[in-house]
Amino acid sequence: MATEIKVGLAGFGNVGKGTYDILKRNHSLIGQRAGAPISVKRVTARNVDRVKPLVDEDVIVTNDWHDLVNDPEVNVVVEAMGGIEPAKSLILAAIDAGKHVVTANKALLAEHGNEIFSAAQAKGVNVAFEAAVAGSIPIVKALREGLAANRVSSIAGIINGTCNFILSTMRDTGRSFDDVLKEAQRLGYAEADPTFDIEGTDSAHKLMLLSAIAFGVPVDMSKVHIEGITHLEAKDIKFAEELGYRIKLLGITKYTDYGIELRVHPALVPTRRLLANVEGAMNAVVVKGDAAESSLYYGKGAGSEPTGSAVVADLIDIARTAEVAVSERPRMPTTTHNPKAKSFADFGDTVCSYYLRIPVEDKPGVLAEIARILADNKISIESLIQKEAPLEDASTEIILMTHSTREADIQRAIRTMQQLANVRGAIVLLRKEELQ
Repeated sequence: MATEIKVGLAGFGNVGKGTYDILKRNHSLIGQRAGAPISVKRVTARNVDRVKPLVDEDVIVTNDWHDLVNDPEVNVVVEAMGGIEPAKSLILAAIDAGKHVVTANKALLAEHGNEIFSAAQAKGVNVAFEAAVAGSIPIVKALREGLAANRVSSIAGIINGTCNFILSTMRDTGRSFDDVLKEAQRLGYAEADPTFDIEGTDSAHKLMLLSAIAFGVPVDMSKVHIEGITHLEAKDIKFAEELGYRIKLLGITKYTDYGIELRVHPALVPTRRLLANVEGAMNAVVVKGDAAESSLYYGKGAGSEPTGSAVVADLIDIARTAEVAVSERPRMPTTTHNPKAKSFADFGDTVCSYYLRIPVEDKPGVLAEIARILADNKISIESLIQKEAPLEDASTEIILMTHSTREADIQRAIRTMQQLANVRGAIVLLRKEELQ
């Protein structure tokens, strides 16, 4: 018989309430699958009076997270507060008290995961975080368990629903980024301050955790190249569609000869790929392994009960393994997991194909100048479209796709092209990902 799980739940916002509601509604089923009852004993929340009517009478509600750590009957702490502090202090205190931890806090783990995972390893407790990456999609378990026999070579994912909703809507309607962002905020897909989402930071946090699991590297956010979607124009989405691609904000990590890539940026994905057809606020992750080859995981990446579903799944796993020696459990991503892991790649060494949109003066010789600069940097053109200039305008745009080349080389070529007298504005660069 597994150990009965008595949960201390820190935070009763969307994730906390979703977790509690699932545990209450499916209490019997969850107990059968876990092999032991799982129930919430304590909740801490800023507004105690708001929460008390939402939980059973026997659940103790306070506003001090120390109560969870100090209660000897609480053997698992669920951190659903978000942010860095006091979440970090709570988790470390719970670990020190010998309690298992479940968290949905990707920002905290991406920034301070090395310290947290090492502390848990030393204390012999679990820190489970399925809910921190892609909501209801069991991608952490897929990497640690279902694909454990594989050498993973790459992971690419749409792991921010806000950005995917914005890009899908821009493509469907032709509207501007700013206009669609306002709609996303009105519908609740984007926060009042959407910076973490639209600038790519949220995706980068999740990607860092996936890379740590797949490749055994320590978390280090300074190694992630991050670009958001704020600079994207509707015309680039339209041109990409004409060329047979859709633009998605991807988190990509790859095991390469020159190191482990970690990058978040908008990318052109061929429309024939499943990932290109993930619409709205949905998430999806493609994992490529040497044995399983490519597999795709799709589902809701956020929301009260989708995220709560992942939290409860972690609680069930903890119930099943609570009495298993720490040496026998699946290892957490720590610096001791794979001490011989490759170093992180320099972003300038990244190799891929590129989309360029170059605004130019419509006159003879301009295209020849651009072709010469690309050739000087050992960059070959795969395809090219020159848009017809309006009758009243002397400017046009050259749209070209390159063959595979190094990031450093394409950036050097762009700097040179940008100085040409006949280039009339900022050159737009987007990367292409075939995802084969």
